[in-house]
Amino acid sequence: MVSDLFPGFETQQVETSAGRLFARIGGAGAPLLLLHGFPQTGAMWYRLAPALATRRLIIADLPGYGQSEAPEPGRDHAPYSKRAMAAALVELMGHLGHTHFSVLGHDRGARVGYRMALDHPGRVDRLALLDIVPTLAMWHGMDRARALQVYHWAFLAQPHPFPETVIGQDAVYFLDWTLASWTAAKDLSAFAPEALAQYRASFLQPNRLRAACEDYRAGATIDLAHDEADRAQGRLIQCPVRVLWGDHGIPGRGTSPLDAWKVFAPQAEGQPVAGGHFLPEESPEAVAAALDGFF
Repeated sequence: MVSDLFPGFETQQVETSAGRLFARIGGAGAPLLLLHGFPQTGAMWYRLAPALATRRLIIADLPGYGQSEAPEPGRDHAPYSKRAMAAALVELMGHLGHTHFSVLGHDRGARVGYRMALDHPGRVDRLALLDIVPTLAMWHGMDRARALQVYHWAFLAQPHPFPETVIGQDAVYFLDWTLASWTAAKDLSAFAPEALAQYRASFLQPNRLRAACEDYRAGATIDLAHDEADRAQGRLIQCPVRVLWGDHGIPGRGTSPLDAWKVFAPQAEGQPVAGGHFLPEESPEAVAAALDGFF
């Protein structure tokens, strides 16, 4: 059972503007919000949580993922914009009594995290981002090599119901292939069976598969527009930022991820970590060491 991966944690469902959001809560100390990425759920933090438990950990499932409610898609994909997700998660943290908190995000969760820091600067104390560069940098830097690395960005963003129908023919195959292909080892050995079972269970639900596609449709449209507007206005992330990326991950194959982050966070610092994309499961000790003292 997934609960066995988080001994001592409680669970809550909190009503927000994005519907009910699910969170696991454990540890003690100042609050730290953990946000997962695609195609996973909050279960992905099971190997890193013990090292971070000197903080009060709030491990949320993003809207549309895992055990959180899936908002109805909008014509402009706004319900799955990182702005809307960030606002809902700020609501969740407020409901739990946390006006100020730190954020650790991976993949799509990291995109929600940096949008939160831009839109709610008084709420985020510190921000750590795992294996991404800004959405602006991804789309503006899209060339042949990058497009082949991140084919899913364009595929999942195609109009409904095309990607949902194609993936739905064998959703477990697509999920397992995606997970394995983004690891350094190119297999599923990094993932605990209990966590992998939850990723599969979520992905097999049609409304959650559509939610994942809506997430990427927003990424190709409204999220990019928000990033472009912020860059044009010179808006910056005000809090300390630490960026980690896998030395066999996607961001590490291009120019330095730190250079990409200077657009929004000139103060950002960071380093590569041994592993592929799924650093919290592939290299939890290295991630914990790289974050030591930051939070």
